[in-house]
Amino acid sequence: MKKKKLVSNIVLIGMVSLFVDMSTEMVYPIIPLFLTASLGATPAIVGVIEGIAESIASLLKVFSGYIGDVYHNKKRLTFIGYSASVFYKVFLLFTSSWVGVLFARIVDRTGKGIRTAPRDALVAQSSQKEKLGGSFGLHKMLDMLGSSVGALFAFVFVAANLPYHTAFLWSIIPGVIGVLLITLVREEKERFQTREKLTLKGLKLDGRLKLYLLAMFIFCLGNSSNTFLLLKARARGFSASEVMLLYFIFNVSASLLAIPSGKISDKFGRKAILVPAYLIFGFVYLGFATLSSKASVIILFIAYGAYTAFISGAERAFVAEESPAGYKGTVLGVYGMLQGIGLLLSSIIAGAMWQYVGADAPFWLGGILGLISAVVIAAILGTRKGKSLHEQIQ
Repeated sequence: MKKKKLVSNIVLIGMVSLFVDMSTEMVYPIIPLFLTASLGATPAIVGVIEGIAESIASLLKVFSGYIGDVYHNKKRLTFIGYSASVFYKVFLLFTSSWVGVLFARIVDRTGKGIRTAPRDALVAQSSQKEKLGGSFGLHKMLDMLGSSVGALFAFVFVAANLPYHTAFLWSIIPGVIGVLLITLVREEKERFQTREKLTLKGLKLDGRLKLYLLAMFIFCLGNSSNTFLLLKARARGFSASEVMLLYFIFNVSASLLAIPSGKISDKFGRKAILVPAYLIFGFVYLGFATLSSKASVIILFIAYGAYTAFISGAERAFVAEESPAGYKGTVLGVYGMLQGIGLLLSSIIAGAMWQYVGADAPFWLGGILGLISAVVIAAILGTRKGKSLHEQIQ
């Protein structure tokens, strides 16, 4: 009976993400078009907007994760964070400049920063240890399914040549449904009641986890916002509506592969999924830099969906299971913070490289870092738990 309840809790959390991500993806692929075509923003400005918004989210993740661990209010933080996504769409309705979009994105990413670590901790808390990868895979599948439906709506809006603000208005509905579903999620009280002063030094992270987080952060310097993939597709000759379909294809690919990849990581180890994920990313970004045919771009978006599915479940599962007892939310927050800081820097770098070096430059950087990261992470995950690479060599 307990097992059934736990699985149901994971499904509920997944359904929350499904509806909220449906809401978000109804507008996300439209935003770069809205910024560049309607508001006259340059790719560099797009990069700054994405970078600033994501940096705010990243800084909040570690604090919300810790607060959720200490005060056992993960559900409440998740509710607050997802509610911000609804306000984001409302603000978009009234914006008429890229500064307004920046403010709206800050609201949205602030919500993401508040909710992500507590939500992931709820998933980990509700999962059986030996099925952690599958649990995160199930959540990601529902998350990406919602994204797929949202992207399909975005295509309809653009293909029908509807005003951008019409999309913003309709996107509010699934967001509200998702927020209401959070009330059904259960938060189990853990045994750990520590209220120590917030300090990362006190976490005593395993050496292998520290190395992994460092490698992941360096990789993130080349993993810029997905906005640049959409702009690249536009530059390759796809129409605005076709770009929406490409984003839909990406989300479907990620949704279909999320559960299988999570289960594979449970059965054969995280390395079996994570190393291929980074390799796929590297080749996809190099493909965006070198290939120009429409058929190749379609294949690249499908492969990018595979990378997203592979990395999301297995990486979160690895971080959660390597975290000290009672601090899963905190460490997942650190993980998210490092990702966000990397995205801040990479988005600014990508925007500047696009505008001042060339549209292919950001993808060369990302592709090379992706391939290097695959090799480094393969070495890190090949070490025994608790041992550093130096200790292993000795």
